[in-house]
Amino acid sequence: MRRDNMLSQLVREHQAGQAKRRENQEQRRKQAVAAAVKLSDALVDQLNVGVARAYQNQRRLDAEAKNLQVQAAQFAKQTAQWLSVVENFNQALKEIGDVENWARSIEADMQTIATALEFAYKGSSQPQS
Repeated sequence: MRRDNMLSQLVREHQAGQAKRRENQEQRRKQAVAAAVKLSDALVDQLNVGVARAYQNQRRLDAEAKNLQVQAAQFAKQTAQWLSVVENFNQALKEIGDVENWARSIEADMQTIATALEFAYKGSSQPQS
C-alpha cells in the first residue's frame, strides 16, 4: 500500500508539475502575443507616420506644381506683352526711318529745285548778248 501511495503521490506531483508548466507556458504565450501586438502596433504606427508624411509631401508638391503652373502662365502672358511692346517699338522705329528717308528725299528734291531755280534765275538775269 505504501507503494501505491507513493506511486499516487508521484503521479499527483507529476500532474501538478505539468499543470504548473502548462500555466507558465500559457502565461509566456500570452506575453508573447501581447509583445507581438505591441510590436505590430508600433510598426503600423511607424508606417502610418511615413505614409502620412508622404501624403503631406505629395500635397505640398501638388500645391507647388499648381503655383508653378500659374506663375509660368503669368510669365508667358507677360512675355507676350513684352514681345508686343518690342514689336510696336520696332515698327515705330521703321516708320521713323521711313519718315527720315522721305524727308531726305524731299530735301534732295527741294535742293534740286532750288539749284534749278537759281540757275534759271541767274540765266535770265544775265544780259543777252
